[in-house]
Amino acid sequence: MNSKDINNIPPIDPGIFTPPPYENMPPRLLGGVCEACKRYYFPRPRYCKTCLRKVEQTILGSTGKLYSYTIIRTKPPFGLPQPYAVGYVDLTGSNLRIYSLLDAAAIGQFRIGMPVRLAVGSLGHDGKGNSCLRPFFGPSIG
Repeated sequence: MNSKDINNIPPIDPGIFTPPPYENMPPRLLGGVCEACKRYYFPRPRYCKTCLRKVEQTILGSTGKLYSYTIIRTKPPFGLPQPYAVGYVDLTGSNLRIYSLLDAAAIGQFRIGMPVRLAVGSLGHDGKGNSCLRPFFGPSIG
């Protein structure tokens, strides 16, 4: 799928990653930060769980290290590819460990501790049969 195709597909959940186009800037996760506590969140809650202050939106980035993963070979939900992979990614620069889809095309390449990079693509459907953009992590190249 070329980048022009994804420009017309809605995200699965607005506000969790930067929208296309990605020609000049790669996709990045959007989350929250409590300016008082300096605590980061993904996804962004309305209020900080520590001090109950308002959490501001922030760009979390697009790189990290794979902490752990698993490959799921049962029938996937939402039209995801079979098999598909999920894992925990330690995001660079935010002290966050997030749970995310992993690139199904790279299932044989994943190793714990490897660098990964965020991608966004048309992956599955929204539960109503409509195509949607989802974020996922794949092996970091370069």
